[in-house]
Amino acid sequence: MKKRLVEIFTGNCPLCDQTVQLVQEMATSSDQVKVYNLGQGQEGSQYLEQQAERYGLKAVPAIAVDGVVVFTGKPSYEQLQGAGFGQPTISLPSSEYLYAGMGI
Repeated sequence: MKKRLVEIFTGNCPLCDQTVQLVQEMATSSDQVKVYNLGQGQEGSQYLEQQAERYGLKAVPAIAVDGVVVFTGKPSYEQLQGAGFGQPTISLPSSEYLYAGMGI
């Protein structure tokens, strides 16, 4: 089974921490969850900045699934569930993006 790549972009904020915890709790064995903290000077920070720019991120937390940003801001459990989290696969229409929360 192909792993679904779930990337969570965070800063040093409580909403980011809550988002990471919720996604990790809902992750299935078909999910590969990676957390990137843009608020820290961690190794590979240039790569993280490039990824954030490539995704056009203007706010955190932000969640990308298989290269598509599906949430900006802290999603609720129901919103994640509606987007297919907690299930083995996520089916997103290719021309639609799901956004929750507020951006800058």
